[in-house]
Amino acid sequence: MNPRAARFLELTGARAPIVQAPMAGAGGVALAVAAMRGGAIGSLPSAMLAPEQIAAQVAEVRAQAEGPLNLNFFCHTLPEPVPDESAWRELLAPYYAEEGVSPGEAPPLRRPFDAAACAVVEAVRPEIVSFHFGLPEAALLERVRASGTRVFGNATSVAELHWLAERGCDAIIVQGSEAGGHAGWFLDRHMPTPLAVLLAEPIDTPVIAAGGIVDGASIAAALAAGASAVQVGTAYLATPESLISAPYRALLGTDAAADAAFTNLFSGRQARGIRNRLMRDLGPICEVAPAFPYASNALLPLHKAAEADGRGDYSPLWAGAGAARVRSMGAEQLTRELAQAALEESHG
Repeated sequence: MNPRAARFLELTGARAPIVQAPMAGAGGVALAVAAMRGGAIGSLPSAMLAPEQIAAQVAEVRAQAEGPLNLNFFCHTLPEPVPDESAWRELLAPYYAEEGVSPGEAPPLRRPFDAAACAVVEAVRPEIVSFHFGLPEAALLERVRASGTRVFGNATSVAELHWLAERGCDAIIVQGSEAGGHAGWFLDRHMPTPLAVLLAEPIDTPVIAAGGIVDGASIAAALAAGASAVQVGTAYLATPESLISAPYRALLGTDAAADAAFTNLFSGRQARGIRNRLMRDLGPICEVAPAFPYASNALLPLHKAAEADGRGDYSPLWAGAGAARVRSMGAEQLTRELAQAALEESHG
């Protein structure tokens, strides 16, 4: 077997060198269970969950599947003071009028990893904890490690890759510019870097390729380029186990899914998604949008109203390169097919 892939399987206990991407808002218990049954590392997006919700979801997964489980958290810094949203709401006012809605309750806030989240990690002891937007403070990170959990970081640049390796991450997700969802940059600024560039950087820490990994061919290419494993997100969106809306789902596997861009409209931070009405009207980047994660507050009533009408006009439609090629099938079957391709390549 490819020694890099073999090292990764030994490190994690997975049967295949595949991580199911967490994908807050799209992933959950059903998707993690199916991925684990197929041989991958299952992941639970945990940044928007209360500690008791995390514990309950972990228990549900453990009751239905065996194998390594990853809990994913964010390490951003909440802006202080809380951003003034008045200019943003004024910009959105014509859409409120058109849709017949008004600003309402805010969605659950994406919170950074804190002592309460750390305590639940210590209690449920997942095999892996992955962090987006850097790493938590040293004391919390040490507690995570002391619980016996492996730590995965996320790098979007060569500098971030080495920064995470120097801090002892067990593996590093190298998130190329082809990846859907929030770019996990945390040093300097968002500087989209192709996956191939990140994989070409020599480093001893195992790296997990993320960005445009949707089929056997892209898995084979990533492993041949130096990855120890791959992280798959967009391909899982098209499975019945994902939690995405009907208009979002209808775009996947079509040519329209290839029209994507980085945008800050839906959260206040750059994330790669399929272009929709709001992105076309306002442009993908808007300086009026409040800082992450507050931009989503004012959009909630709009995207709820449009989705109820079968439209994704105001919804975050996160998708990576290759979204036009994904196929609808059960997540366990998809995982088994991808795992077969990965293992064939790693034996090649």
